[in-house]
Amino acid sequence: MFLGEFEYKIDEKGRVPIPPKFRGGLKDGGMVVATGPEKNIVAYSTAGWNKLAATLDGSSIAASKLRRLKRSLFAGAFTVNIDRQGRIALPPPLREYAGIEDEVIIAGVNTYFELWDKEQWASEKAASQEQAWQIIESLERH
Repeated sequence: MFLGEFEYKIDEKGRVPIPPKFRGGLKDGGMVVATGPEKNIVAYSTAGWNKLAATLDGSSIAASKLRRLKRSLFAGAFTVNIDRQGRIALPPPLREYAGIEDEVIIAGVNTYFELWDKEQWASEKAASQEQAWQIIESLERH
């Protein structure tokens, strides 16, 4: 599980540290980073990404919708490796997409984690926290 929220600065080469607590979930040091749905970057272990890909292949989504989904997911994805200092190099297209220039927030989201521009994260976090308890309460009623 990827849990917690961490703040880092990106270095001049576009590298960002991966939280030490997360590195154990990335056993082989490899991972996949991709465009996220809210102008963020999503990061999966290689095994997690492969599981997501297999789920898509076995889904009952209409073929035309599945092609679009796969294009969106896989064309915006990159394989990266953690270096000896525990960092990954974020590909420039992903940094640009997410608006990440200097400070980055890494947030655990259970089976994957997200990388956010610090300011974008502040507003997303506020919106998520406001809605989270409403969603939990609606689940409890069912």
